[in-house]
Amino acid sequence: DNRYISSAGSSVYNLANVACKCHGVSGSCSLKTCWLQLADFRRVGEFLKEKYDSAAAMRIGRKGKLEQVDKRFNVPTPEDLVYTDQSPDYCLKNDTTGSMGTLGRLCNKTSEGMDGCELMCCGRGYDQFKTYKHERCHCKFHWCCYVKCKRCTSLVDQFVCK
Repeated sequence: DNRYISSAGSSVYNLANVACKCHGVSGSCSLKTCWLQLADFRRVGEFLKEKYDSAAAMRIGRKGKLEQVDKRFNVPTPEDLVYTDQSPDYCLKNDTTGSMGTLGRLCNKTSEGMDGCELMCCGRGYDQFKTYKHERCHCKFHWCCYVKCKRCTSLVDQFVCK
């Protein structure tokens, strides 16, 4: 969608920290090299997701300036994300956006996360079917040097979005 990321980019830059390395005889610090090092990927991802979830809806006003759609919320700061267009509905197939939709996607009935049937199926519900699952089992290490396993088959429940 059209959420502006320049402010997010500068905020991610603020997550960086200074890393240094000493050079010299026997580890003495006669010469020190320092550089900016970005925070780890997970921290940056969590930060951007938080910004994305709290982004402010904006519209272009009469004078061509951005103005807030809902005045009840706080005015966005330069560190906040804003957007003018709603995200496309990824629940349904849409060739323009490249969305395949979620019809027929496998989902996890017990998960409350993104892979859960409630979220993934977008409230349309899901079908249940049984399928055979094949996996290695009863593995034993033989001297020397290989592992021998049996192949176990079990009947499991699978769920797919309607």
